Amino acid sequence: MTLSRRALLAGSAAVTFVSTLAGRSLAQSATSGTTSGTVQTAGPRLGDPVPFDRSALVDRARALAGEAYEAPEPRAAEALDKIDYDAYNELKYKASRALWQGEVRYPVQFFHLGRYFKLPVTVYEVEGAVARKVLYDPSLFDYGNTGLADKLPDDLGFAGFRYMNPGEPPTDWLVFLGAAYFRTAGPFGQYGLSARGIAINTATDAREEFPRFSEFWLEKPAADSREVTIHALLEGRSVVGVYSFKARNENGVVMDVDSTIFLRREVERLGIAPLTSMFWFSETNRQVATDWRPEIHDSDGLSLWTGAGERIWRPLNNPKRLQVNAFVDQNPRGFGLMQRDRDFRDYEDDGVFYDRRPSLWVEPVGEWGEGAVELIEIPTDDEIHDNIVAFWRPKAMPKVGQPLSMSYKLYWVADQPFPAKDVGRVLATRMGRGGVPGQPRPKDLRKFVIDFAGGPLPNLDKGTPVEAVVAASRGEIVNKYCLRVVGTDRWRAVFDLKADGSDPVDLRLYLRLGEKTLTETWLYQYLPFTYPSE
Repeated sequence: MTLSRRALLAGSAAVTFVSTLAGRSLAQSATSGTTSGTVQTAGPRLGDPVPFDRSALVDRARALAGEAYEAPEPRAAEALDKIDYDAYNELKYKASRALWQGEVRYPVQFFHLGRYFKLPVTVYEVEGAVARKVLYDPSLFDYGNTGLADKLPDDLGFAGFRYMNPGEPPTDWLVFLGAAYFRTAGPFGQYGLSARGIAINTATDAREEFPRFSEFWLEKPAADSREVTIHALLEGRSVVGVYSFKARNENGVVMDVDSTIFLRREVERLGIAPLTSMFWFSETNRQVATDWRPEIHDSDGLSLWTGAGERIWRPLNNPKRLQVNAFVDQNPRGFGLMQRDRDFRDYEDDGVFYDRRPSLWVEPVGEWGEGAVELIEIPTDDEIHDNIVAFWRPKAMPKVGQPLSMSYKLYWVADQPFPAKDVGRVLATRMGRGGVPGQPRPKDLRKFVIDFAGGPLPNLDKGTPVEAVVAASRGEIVNKYCLRVVGTDRWRAVFDLKADGSDPVDLRLYLRLGEKTLTETWLYQYLPFTYPSE
């Protein structure tokens, strides 16, 4: 089965809707009766006990990497293809049948298969060193008016799962669904960007691959624990791996991720800790906006904390053609796709609440060595397409069949979890026609206005000789100045860029006072364009 990025992301749009309506079906009692070799509970039935050991799972992955890949084929594909967006949102898992319902803080509900999620995953419950398979049963679902209840196999399987919050109505906070994608609702109970297990050949001449989590082992938590533990087997044409996730749901979600992968064959681009988001337009690129809302994005910038200690902010772009940028580093301290703008007035959307979308920060555990954080920006003309990808690309690629183990933490939070206290940060990036108001405007001149706040900036009065240090990969910087914005603690850097042609221009700017650096570094890739009036 071939999986495209567009098809996968179209499916994830349905997930967003399903997640927000979690558990609205009427409570149903468990069906009576048991099957030989199974355990009957109020939730789904469980299979025979089998031993579980993570090291044995790693050995299994190593063995699979030495075998030829056999792509799984979906069952009942024709029937599943009829479960489109509308039908999928009528299929509701019965809240009373959740795994561990009434036993733990976060019970688990399961997703049905459908047009965008045709391949089932195998899920086990783990207690101690014993695992039992969670058995699919059509009676676990309310099929609404779809008419599908008796048209699908009785052993169809689940598409994925989600952990539910306590209380009524039930809402979810952690979802694993589709390929190797997962995401959380963050600190504000609002889904946005996603993470995935690994990225293979993203934005290369080779076809991008989407390995999938094919099997999961869910450890049963203590009754009142806020932490859940998940183990997963990753399988794909070019890679096999084992992942372990420990997720804590408190003031946002923090996940410890331990992974070991084995390449089946060489790949052109390998992405570790990949993040996937959406950026259509913000205050920076209003020239592409065709929507009434002021801004539409899940993330507005890439934040970097380099191994050398430099703090960098790179506002996101929505380019006309694919753009790939690499930020070379050694032993990075962290990176993330962030949603810095939290002002509702900058979005005016009381339906999907972009101001509440979580930021996602990656903190490497141990030394990651040499490599680069790569940012991939894909053109989009709508908010339904994820078009931003960021990941770590190691310089030294693992050899086929040899293990690559990586550990890191994921912080699904409101803001940078390790903020710099000694430097200010970027608040906004704006562009316009260059030159002076009231005078003829040169066509090849573009004005940039960057606002900073925080760090030492609030303590500097308007007469302080703050300097904007600006550099461009090509062209000329003119009309540069810096000032404190009247009535605020913000400082503003302004300059014009004179650059011919259509090639991108990489810009770099920070504020300093004498030899002291006052702010993080602003990086931006300007993609030349013309306004209709030019």
